[in-house]
Amino acid sequence: MSDDCTNNWQTNWFLDGEIAKVENTEKGMHLQAGPEFGNDAHHMVLWTKKSFHGDVKIEFDYTRTDEETKAVNILYIQATGKEEGEFVKDISHWNHLRTVPSMRTYFNNMKTLHISFAAFPNNEETKDYIRVRRYPVLPDKGFRELEVEPTFFDTGLFKSGETYMVTVIKTDGRLYFQIIGKEKSKVYSWDTSHLPPIKEGRIGLRHMYTRSAIYSNFKIWTK
Repeated sequence: MSDDCTNNWQTNWFLDGEIAKVENTEKGMHLQAGPEFGNDAHHMVLWTKKSFHGDVKIEFDYTRTDEETKAVNILYIQATGKEEGEFVKDISHWNHLRTVPSMRTYFNNMKTLHISFAAFPNNEETKDYIRVRRYPVLPDKGFRELEVEPTFFDTGLFKSGETYMVTVIKTDGRLYFQIIGKEKSKVYSWDTSHLPPIKEGRIGLRHMYTRSAIYSNFKIWTK
């Protein structure tokens, strides 16, 4: 998949969330979640129409357009339904259950890897973090136990108005997250070999309420 993000976004993507806005501009695809903090209806997730199998590489340019110090952006890597009840493997078959894109609908009912980035706690703490989670929640576990160590705090990346080139590589046993900025660049990695493998699915971009950013030059490869 290759999308410069300046033409009609609906060619390659579909949207969860009825309040969010997606606008194509000459700079790229502007994703704007709803303005009301704490209201789940103001979240959004933009999904690729295509599904991707096996090892995957994802690349895009990211420019944050908000000044928030709460809530997160998330990259979902190869999401499918957990295949129980109405949560069938192809998530497009239960879009109607995600018109209000509550986080719990995703972490309870999808198989996917999640990378939080340009992310802040929903409290007075203003240091950013990068964190990986593996869905779904297991019956005897909680959301916090989805975390894949380590979590990286106070990165100093993803400053508002600055464009960053992001590259993600997912293999059966490793996950890599590279950010290249004008003044600072960094590569983060995680060992995922102990987790049930994520083998296929769609790529998704979540903005929690109040968050906005421009995405451009979005490319996905499989091995």
